[in-house]
Amino acid sequence: MVDTETFVPEAIEEIEDEIGDANAVIALSGGVDSSVAAALAYESIGDQLTPVYVDTGLMRKGETDQIRETFDYMDSLQIVDAKDRFLDALEGVIDPEEKRKIIGEQFIREFEREATEADADYLVQGTIYPDRIESEGGIKSHHNVGGLPDVVDFDGIVEPVRDLYKDEVREVARHLDLDEIVAERMPFPGPGLAVRVIGEVTEEKLEVARDACHVVEEELEEYEPWQALAAVIGKATGVKGDNRVHGWVVSVRSVESRDGMTARAQEIDWETLQRIQSRITGQNENVARVVYDVTHKPPATIEYE
Repeated sequence: MVDTETFVPEAIEEIEDEIGDANAVIALSGGVDSSVAAALAYESIGDQLTPVYVDTGLMRKGETDQIRETFDYMDSLQIVDAKDRFLDALEGVIDPEEKRKIIGEQFIREFEREATEADADYLVQGTIYPDRIESEGGIKSHHNVGGLPDVVDFDGIVEPVRDLYKDEVREVARHLDLDEIVAERMPFPGPGLAVRVIGEVTEEKLEVARDACHVVEEELEEYEPWQALAAVIGKATGVKGDNRVHGWVVSVRSVESRDGMTARAQEIDWETLQRIQSRITGQNENVARVVYDVTHKPPATIEYE
């Protein structure tokens, strides 16, 4: 495990050494990785830092409001509504790797735009060690590593938690006294709900995934999963009322893990699973079926794309 007493002052000093008297923007998502990176950078360079949260339209339910509430102490916080730009860029795209690369490039372009406004030369990111392993190993491109475009208009990209695993990042978050909702929050993918929608990303599928993920997180909270989620994986026939429908299939997934490199599917009791399916199918007339994913990692990954 990370020695937080040593890591924190060293990370703060490293950020100051890399950025110096320049300005920087921090890619803030609300997850523990970017939140820790933001807290370290804010402690290091203060008013030289502009936190930027990009609302991609791919975020979980209530995310933007949560960001405003959690980080209101950062006066320079910028919230960017980029939903239309992201969805336009993803239109017609089916391949998972292409999705990730498009999202990675779009993120960078948004941060470049905000950096121009803030006269910033550096980008701070919450990249962690598993992101680099999976991207460099060809498992999948993370939007902030393998998904980055070849040409980036920054003097440098600063990644203060790049050598930490997720559980170590949480230790640093606790050491920094970050809110529990940040420090203990389950992981959420950088590309957002785009990787929980199989095939083309559409507003309809995003709404189904967003509502279903919210149900799953609520219902499985007592199981304390490493990660719990729902994904829209296709269509199948079903019956709603007296009518036959061809509706969405939602797959529910809940796993235990230490660092995200491997994971085991959780055993969830039948009553809870039935309650989940009842809520998901009941609140969306276009959902025909709910299934539960029992696959470990490996052979599966935790996310669907």
